Amino acid sequence: MDKQWTTLRTQGKEITLIGTAHVSKVSAQEVKEALEEIHPDSICIELDEDRYQSLLHPGQWEQTDIVQVIKQKKTGFLLANIILSSYQKKIAKKMDISAGAEMLQGIQSAKELNAELVLADRRIQTTFSRIWRKHSFWQKCKLLTSIIFSLFDDEDITEADLEQLKQSDMLESALKEVGDSFPVVAEVLIHERDQYLAAKIAQAQGPKIVAVLGAAHVPGVAAQIESGNLADLKELDSLPPKSIWGKVIGWGIPLAIIVLILATFLNSHSAGWEQIQSWILWNGTLSALGTLLAGGHVLSILTAFIAAPITSLNPLLAAGWFAGLVEASVRKPKVKDFENLTEDVNSVKGMWKNRVTRILLVVILANVFSSLGTFIGGTDIIKTFLETVFR
Repeated sequence: MDKQWTTLRTQGKEITLIGTAHVSKVSAQEVKEALEEIHPDSICIELDEDRYQSLLHPGQWEQTDIVQVIKQKKTGFLLANIILSSYQKKIAKKMDISAGAEMLQGIQSAKELNAELVLADRRIQTTFSRIWRKHSFWQKCKLLTSIIFSLFDDEDITEADLEQLKQSDMLESALKEVGDSFPVVAEVLIHERDQYLAAKIAQAQGPKIVAVLGAAHVPGVAAQIESGNLADLKELDSLPPKSIWGKVIGWGIPLAIIVLILATFLNSHSAGWEQIQSWILWNGTLSALGTLLAGGHVLSILTAFIAAPITSLNPLLAAGWFAGLVEASVRKPKVKDFENLTEDVNSVKGMWKNRVTRILLVVILANVFSSLGTFIGGTDIIKTFLETVFR
């Protein structure tokens, strides 16, 4: 076999990094042969505890409590996770192999060789949260749009293309494109995780260590280990504080709306009532429209209409949460909905049909359209206030 390994020697340890394409038959075979030849003391794999359990128990989607997902404000995280999983499985299906086969091989080899298994990656939720918090509002919109468009990209990918991705020059070119469009994504998803993986691998027990990684991480991880300047894992596991401006805007807009309505009432009761009606209609109607577009039940649509004008005045609440809870109660997901998740998410029709993704869409679209209603309704309130005061 033509070895494509990176071997490092540091602090009395021999560390071998094996770069893989996560859905390649060749990569899985390379991992098996490499581990049998090296017979390491520790085997590190690019998984965290959650993804490790998901890989070992692929049916755990069926145990998801969608109500708790909404209450814990994790709808966006769950939808992103489903999309990423679906994309990987779609490619794996074309290659006629199970997604994550090389990681499964690493797990199996650890048992066979009596080696310590090390889950070396950071929690995916932490990674997503750090990406999200480091983007501005408009950057978040751009990122979400990019993800949605890529979801329905059905460009054919050959196994040869996947193997070519293991060449460093192509990887550097690909990362440069990501960095140009979304530098924060590249920083958190690739570079920070390089640092995290390197620190975990360097801490693994025994003189011989093998790490099974996506090929994109090998250059960065190798550089980190060779430098000897390993990252602080606690810092990389922490979440950046929310922007103070986000809190100011979140509370400032509702407060300004209330003050403007009260001020208008002092000048004209009829104009004040007109503002209230405008606020209710714009917020309620648009949030209900978002729920309708998501395929929500009539009770969910009604809930969004009633909740939006109220929740828009409280940053701690969101109309989509209430609409989503009603949707989950009226149309409880069935086992088959969870079983078909990664297939249904590949099309708009499938996402609308599947009860799980439909609930997530109800939450997200009700909130997005409610925000639009806040902007339009707020503008109308300001207009009425100015007309009342200066007429």
